[in-house]
Amino acid sequence: MQYRTLGNTGLFVSQFCLGTMTFGGEGELWSKIGNLQQSDADRLIARALEAGINFIDTADVYSEGLSERITGQALKNLGVPRDEVVVATKVFGETGPGVNARGLSRYHIMEGVKASLKRLQLDHIDLYQVHGFDPATPIEETLSALDTLVQQGHVRYLGVSNWAAWQIVKALGIAERKGLNRFQSLQAYYTLAGRDLEREIVPMLESEGLGLMVWSPLAGGLLSGKYARNGQADGDARRSEFDFPPVEKTRAYDCVDVMRGIAETKGISVAQVALAWLLHQPAVTSVIVGAKRLDQLDDNIAAAQVTLSNDELAELDRISQLPPEYPGWMFERQGEFRRQQLAQARKR
Repeated sequence: MQYRTLGNTGLFVSQFCLGTMTFGGEGELWSKIGNLQQSDADRLIARALEAGINFIDTADVYSEGLSERITGQALKNLGVPRDEVVVATKVFGETGPGVNARGLSRYHIMEGVKASLKRLQLDHIDLYQVHGFDPATPIEETLSALDTLVQQGHVRYLGVSNWAAWQIVKALGIAERKGLNRFQSLQAYYTLAGRDLEREIVPMLESEGLGLMVWSPLAGGLLSGKYARNGQADGDARRSEFDFPPVEKTRAYDCVDVMRGIAETKGISVAQVALAWLLHQPAVTSVIVGAKRLDQLDDNIAAAQVTLSNDELAELDRISQLPPEYPGWMFERQGEFRRQQLAQARKR
């Protein structure tokens, strides 16, 4: 297992992060994703830690808070030293019937962190992430509240999830101007079947020094190789019940065909090819893997040992490339001669 710094910090996290969205199964939505109870979750977390994973991600809305409870209890049951695990959770979604029990207001953030700490049985959260963009709350209010949590010691680092590039950059500018703690990471969807992130967000991450945590790296199981083009799945398949995230199916299945060929050549699973491709992307800090069974987790973790050749990466890039979109194609056209100049200068 390799470890990488999270954004512009000295915090090292494993290249795989254990996702806990399969824990609990509380509520109609979450029951479609997974319903692992305490004993099964204990075994998964133990196996992840044994493999060198030191990073666990959850959220206050997963299974209506039960995922956090199970995660915290597992760490206690296993006797995990607090300084050997990095725990990340999120705030934003609806956590109660009240009109203010959602969003990124100071009110909800302050209430949310107390509730998460209690459920996790921790005295601090290592990475506290805003789970979505709140159009009803000024960014200044959100950042000020998050900064308060860091100053109080309840939170160590701040992250963001599912924001646009311009929203993140605006938040970074506000934080710098006001002397507030800034976001250090983005948690976002990124796969061979969905490379939209590369248009605006990846260049922004590289420019501003943010780490990238990837959620749903197998596109909800679509890139596991278990689905046929007609949508039929071999065995237990989450997308049969919960068809998410949205994917351009034709391009995705074309990717799977190429991935299957690589997997057969290497004697590995299709899922490992998809995960290995992400680990080869420079912008990626950690890939979040969730599982219902130990064998699934073991298969995913084994992707850390997979090396893709330049030819294999080129073929995957070709089959999964995004259609041209403005202003990207204009950047390519206008900037080519300057890129050539820069490349030549760096050779000297």
